[in-house]
Amino acid sequence: MLKPIVTDHPMICHKVAIIRDKNTPSKDFRQLVSEIAMLMCYEATRDLPLEDVEIETPMCKTTCKMIKGRTLAFVPILRAGLGMCDGMLAMVPAAKVGHIGMYRDPVTHTPHEYYCKLPSDINHRDVILLDPMLATGGSAIDAVNAIKKHNPKSIKFVCIISSPEGIEAFSNAHPDVQIYTASIDECLNEDKYIIPGLGDAGDRIFGTK
Repeated sequence: MLKPIVTDHPMICHKVAIIRDKNTPSKDFRQLVSEIAMLMCYEATRDLPLEDVEIETPMCKTTCKMIKGRTLAFVPILRAGLGMCDGMLAMVPAAKVGHIGMYRDPVTHTPHEYYCKLPSDINHRDVILLDPMLATGGSAIDAVNAIKKHNPKSIKFVCIISSPEGIEAFSNAHPDVQIYTASIDECLNEDKYIIPGLGDAGDRIFGTK
């Protein structure tokens, strides 16, 4: 079982504090989520292999390091995961994008998949699954199950806010998938929302609360 990696860079902590604030408007919330995702991308791609490449500067030939032939796919969980996608693509514009649609039953709190569209060459790609919140873990667990059916090279999961309960459930279901999170919060409440959390990320990104 892999221990979650907490990306607690000061810039990330600062931006997370702002999106927690209930008075932060949707426009600012949406922009900050994208910025946090961009910053978290650094950590999530830290293990990409490098190779020596010879280039010619205006002065001379030299050998530089470049990423070695690994191709990425970003897969946001709809709908809130869309808020993280642009930030990730700003760092890796050549990545392909898939989508997995999930909704949570308001009574049972269990996730239901309604859409799944992945790149046709997903089996040749390293997948980074995106969702701002890891609450019960149900949606992320089911999304990884769906992705694994297509035999990707690897899967990582990047979220902004997580709960101890969600981390435990996800890690038990997928001990081979590394979690990257900006914060591990206190707990879930009786309605399965993260405390202190930031409310419903999808509603706050798209202004539908």
